[in-house]
Amino acid sequence: RHGPYQPHEPGYGLYQPGLSPYDDQIPEPESRLLAVQNAKAYLLKSSTTSGLNLYDHLANILTKILDEKPTNAVDIIENISKDVKWAQFQKKMDTLRDEHEILPTYEAAEKCKALFLKGNGEEEEELEEETEDTPLPNVMETAFYFEQAGIGLSKDESYHIFLALKNLISVQPIQTCRFWGKILGLEMNYIIAEVQCQEGEEEEEAEEEELIEEEEKEMGEVEDEDEETEKEDKPPQSTYKPPPVIPKEENGTGANKYVYFVCNEPGTAWVKLPPVTPAQIVCARKIKKFFTGRLDAPVVSFPPFPGNEANYLRAQIARISAGTHISPIGFYQFPEEEEEEEEEEGGRGTYEENPDFQPLSVAELVDSLSTWVHHTQSILQQGRCVWHNPFKKSEEEEEEAEEDEEEEKEEDPEAPQQEIGPPLLTPLSEDEGIQNIPAWTAQASTNLIPQHAVAILQSNRWPGAYAFASGRKFGNIYFGWGHKYSPENHTPALPLPVQAEYPSGPEITETRDPTLEEESAFKASKEAASDAAEEEDGEDAEEEEDEEEDND
Repeated sequence: RHGPYQPHEPGYGLYQPGLSPYDDQIPEPESRLLAVQNAKAYLLKSSTTSGLNLYDHLANILTKILDEKPTNAVDIIENISKDVKWAQFQKKMDTLRDEHEILPTYEAAEKCKALFLKGNGEEEEELEEETEDTPLPNVMETAFYFEQAGIGLSKDESYHIFLALKNLISVQPIQTCRFWGKILGLEMNYIIAEVQCQEGEEEEEAEEEELIEEEEKEMGEVEDEDEETEKEDKPPQSTYKPPPVIPKEENGTGANKYVYFVCNEPGTAWVKLPPVTPAQIVCARKIKKFFTGRLDAPVVSFPPFPGNEANYLRAQIARISAGTHISPIGFYQFPEEEEEEEEEEGGRGTYEENPDFQPLSVAELVDSLSTWVHHTQSILQQGRCVWHNPFKKSEEEEEEAEEDEEEEKEEDPEAPQQEIGPPLLTPLSEDEGIQNIPAWTAQASTNLIPQHAVAILQSNRWPGAYAFASGRKFGNIYFGWGHKYSPENHTPALPLPVQAEYPSGPEITETRDPTLEEESAFKASKEAASDAAEEEDGEDAEEEEDEEEDND
């Protein structure tokens, strides 16, 4: 027989007189049923905080334990209780519509989903057909070499760009393609592809641009004629003649040698950038603006930029390419057939790959900058790679104005001087530094394993431009904001000084308003003059009548 439970015993608190199984008297069924109902009602009492009750919670705990049957369940009973509570937790949803939360990873996966889908009929093609001569560059190989120096993007992003370039080549008629780099923006970034279109496509684009320009000129002439017919009394016209417009270089030459496509993220649509003009390059040198990531965004600056962000981006790409695209010396050579013709014209504009190229060692490429050369034409101050004389006339105009040439020379004694830039394949050792900073910094990717090191060059003039060389392979890439380095803070150009006032004279001076006395005197003199004129007319009439009477 067991007496009442002590406080230190597990059954303490359960003993009530008449209900203990150890009592000699057996309780009545009604009282026992009432006690059970009261206990169950207490366990079913809901919490004012979570809305749960202890009875259901204990039932769920026991169900979870019996289903999973964990070892040492008594030791983890607290964790099981927490798991049951978390499983029953429900977010407060709107009663009318469920709130579906879209994770950023899901959105990114949806954008890249199109990169992994093949078009109709591509699945049946064999691998051999796909590995034939293709303009698709090996982005992953280039990323591997730059990764040796800690330069580049993540492997996932590089592979997504790889697939995006593949989609671009399948849509556009492209002859060569290269991953140019990535320019950062405040809202979105720009992924840039440098391509060369097929020969027929470039000619068609040039013809379309010429037709558009001719239509614009015709529309302007028609508007001028209409204005002339409408305005009979024209105000005096200004004699100022604006400076001649420098024409842009033709497609496939100079700053427009390549065509550039951009997109904000892999998987989005590629957009073709327009050709660059000399005026845009000249103005881009005077301003410094961050990109927004929207091609149609206006460029608010002084001096005013002639175009939107797409034109500004194209101008910066041309400037960066002209200053940072380099290759090991001897990899390219001038074609022998065109040497004489190009020398007579004043420079060489084309080159070809040297089949007899002997790669230099990494130590030689790092020790001397003379082992690297520029293989992109430099841009002159005029904004073109090849200088253009704005005052040069065509053959027809020269024949018509042969007699007036001497007078024009006398009127324009200061003829523009021809600009001559550095020739192609100029060594990097001739590049000017920035105060005490060299133009380039060369280093090996590693000093621990020099046998497998890669030569890396970094541009100090354009931060973010890099180049590598390893054996017969080399590459150029850019990752940055698209700004040129300047040791001093950028100072915008000041507006032009205020023009002087027109010299005052009697021909433009306004007359003084008369006073009341002067006005009354003027009226009196005018009336007196009219009266005198009437009297003279009357006397003349009388004299004429007398003469007529005498004649009769």
